Amino acid sequence: MTQTPRRPFIQGTLDSLPFFIVIVPFGALFGVIATEAGMDLAQVMGFTFLVIAGASQLTALQLLTEQAPTVVVIVTALAVNLRMAMYSASLAPHLGRAPLWKRAFAAYFLFDQPFALSTMEFEKRPERSTADKVSYFLGTGIPLGVSWYIATFAGAVLGESMPSDLGIDFAIPITFLAVVAPMLKSLAHVAAAATSVVLVLVLSFMPYGTGLLVAAVVALIVGATVETWVEKRKAAQ
Repeated sequence: MTQTPRRPFIQGTLDSLPFFIVIVPFGALFGVIATEAGMDLAQVMGFTFLVIAGASQLTALQLLTEQAPTVVVIVTALAVNLRMAMYSASLAPHLGRAPLWKRAFAAYFLFDQPFALSTMEFEKRPERSTADKVSYFLGTGIPLGVSWYIATFAGAVLGESMPSDLGIDFAIPITFLAVVAPMLKSLAHVAAAATSVVLVLVLSFMPYGTGLLVAAVVALIVGATVETWVEKRKAAQ
């Protein structure tokens, strides 16, 4: 029996439930930190609605509090979100045939958790129609996005009455590991990931987190170089 567009949406929502454990306190923490940094409620929520990416939001906020140049803040935030371009390219074969307005709407909710869940789901069930795949993706992204808005709003409104240490320091890296690990499927992926980790640590002395920018660029070059080398070896065999 063919699935209706609604059923994949519900499945995506159910699959995303474990991530709420991290998303909600993370969003609240951002709201608290942003208000403590001097932002008003409109600025905090505008930041959250426009960017909807916790890692880059916290990175940009930290740089702003350190009085970093505006160009550095923007470039660093973009570098942190550079992975979204790769996510988009990876999902294009699955969602690329959807109408433009659906793709644009889905692009807004393209962040780590929906990408990871959708990638695993589409690999398990490649026979799904494009409509079902879009529905599943939105089923993962919309509830998580809305919870991010609500949690950020709560943190910004309650401010100092909420604890600034919500005990999620360990949860955020674990979440990123859970997202990244399934994608390390080739030597090029592993080489790029290892390069970025090593360089971020080695270049941690650089001001305003600019070491992250260098690490991102070098990791992309290493990944592309290794991929080219592997393809040449395959062709020579």
